[in-house]
Amino acid sequence: MDWISWREAAHLYARDAVAWTLGEPCFTLRGGINRISGRQSLLDLHPIVATRGQARACAAMPSPALTNTALFARDAHLCLYCGKQFSRFQLTRDHVLPRSQGGSDIWENVISSCLSCNTRKGGRTPTQANMPLLAVPFRPSWVEHLILSNRNILSDQMDFLRNHLPNRHPRGRFLTQTVDGSDTDESVSLQLH
Repeated sequence: MDWISWREAAHLYARDAVAWTLGEPCFTLRGGINRISGRQSLLDLHPIVATRGQARACAAMPSPALTNTALFARDAHLCLYCGKQFSRFQLTRDHVLPRSQGGSDIWENVISSCLSCNTRKGGRTPTQANMPLLAVPFRPSWVEHLILSNRNILSDQMDFLRNHLPNRHPRGRFLTQTVDGSDTDESVSLQLH
């Protein structure tokens, strides 16, 4: 499952690689005029497109890369020490168990922190610094990552993604309500508009 451009979606349609679609068409491509019929060719693109064939297990739901942009989106641009909201440029990546104490640079050990709180905490754990965390760090699922990485999600796409969120989400208030998902043999693409 991944975001694709309208060009990539058009290629799927042209190669007859679309197994099924969901939602009303959200984009129409206009082609040339047919010499015989005199009609212009049209291609309606849907917000959710499933391709034919089986997706590779490792490609279907990869682990999202840990970047500051993704981390800050996961934490809703909040400092998880003081609870204040900041812009992307005012936040830092803080290691809950500091690297100097053997902590790893992994999703489950990093949080968004404002510079002031990160400096105050220093090379200590939140307990050692008497700075409790407001939320537990977690590795987002690929579906959560898709939601966090795109601001222009159509309602059909959001409904589809909500139905594929894991039940275990520890901080649903930052994303959305969770609902059971299901596995299929198709590879699903969500079209960007």
